[in-house]
Amino acid sequence: MARVLIQDQQRTITDVEEIRQFLEPFGIWYEHWPTDERLPENPTDEQILEEFAPEIETLKQRGGFVTADVINVNPDTPNLDAMLAKFDKEHTHAEDEVRFTVSGRGLFHIHPDDGPVFAVEVESGDLINVPRGTRHWFNLCQERHIRCIRLFEDPAGWTPEYVADGVHTRYEPLCFGPNYIGTEKSVDPIIEVD
Repeated sequence: MARVLIQDQQRTITDVEEIRQFLEPFGIWYEHWPTDERLPENPTDEQILEEFAPEIETLKQRGGFVTADVINVNPDTPNLDAMLAKFDKEHTHAEDEVRFTVSGRGLFHIHPDDGPVFAVEVESGDLINVPRGTRHWFNLCQERHIRCIRLFEDPAGWTPEYVADGVHTRYEPLCFGPNYIGTEKSVDPIIEVD
């Protein structure tokens, strides 16, 4: 399940309904679709798209998307660091960025016009969108693996439009992990412990 961290407020949200309520005013959808009982072990991209076809169709109608695909990023992905460097700086897109995480974990930092910078950690089963024009950036978690369904309005996809003087350098790109300490005011809000 997703987690939200508002680092400047040293606040963490883990309850699904509270996450939805927090994200909704920013135009961000959050849903959780179980994957374990729906997919075989090591599914193909085609199996993933077929299994989630009804949800994909609903999202297409909801957001005007015309195509969906599956991206699979892992430590063996060629030129991984160069690929990740395209998205780890504050940027926007001309269309919504929609991701349904099938496996792995990642961290979306969101910098809304009318709210604090916050991070959303996504993992298996989490659906999130980043609305067009919303400043954001993305980092993989320590495992450096994520597999997602992506939806696009333009079949060619989109490119990042970088923000001058982005705030991404002020926020650590660390995921929370199972041993995350998020309530202690005396510790860095994104430190993990063993």
